[in-house]
Amino acid sequence: MERKGRFSQWLRRPRSGSGGDTGTGAGVGGAREDLLMAAAAAGFPLAPAAHPSGYGCSCDRIGCPTPARHPVSFAWQTQATTDPDKVAGWLRADQQANFITATGIVHDVLDVPADAGRQAMEVLGEAGIEIGPVATSSADLQQGRMLFFTATRGTPDDEDEWWPCELDCHPETMDEHPGLRWHCRGSYVLVPPARLPGDGHVGWLLGPERPLPDPLSLLETLTDACARFVGENHDHDHAAWPMGR
Repeated sequence: MERKGRFSQWLRRPRSGSGGDTGTGAGVGGAREDLLMAAAAAGFPLAPAAHPSGYGCSCDRIGCPTPARHPVSFAWQTQATTDPDKVAGWLRADQQANFITATGIVHDVLDVPADAGRQAMEVLGEAGIEIGPVATSSADLQQGRMLFFTATRGTPDDEDEWWPCELDCHPETMDEHPGLRWHCRGSYVLVPPARLPGDGHVGWLLGPERPLPDPLSLLETLTDACARFVGENHDHDHAAWPMGR
């Protein structure tokens, strides 16, 4: 019980460099670049994304349904790279740009309601199961989403075994994995640090330098936590971020 208490306190502790600082000074810009370069160095393929413009999106789409949460280019899958020079060039071209990381190449992402993710982290910590990088999509762990980065299962030796991430968000799959989305081949998530409209942000809870676990080592615990979360929040909107623009 003592260990669980310490783990809960650690989860609630503010993390430096998480992306919550929305300042625009040179020091903040340097820290932001360092975090993005750390993600690229960890092998996460990056591509530029839209950023907030007021309470809307920097893109030219009227009524953008996913403001500041989508790539700038439809060619993001071929653009995505770990080349630090290319990432630095994108940053120079648009210092406000968010970045996405393409999943199903090096890593997958298990995307769950933040409250369910926090419950799962406590269970996984108590069981001694290694957790890889984890990001949150809100300054408040009681809201938003939690992103668990894992090794990918999207590029197996047998190409007949892979599946596109659309299969995991169809209505018929939600009873099996309520509130959970598995971002694999053909999908993406925002990589920290990223700003969302209003005061929202995406920041690291556990950084990208951590080894990527097998997703199956986390899946059962995350699914159980999501099922409990859905049962306790019948009216909650469980939709994850859409895959495309």
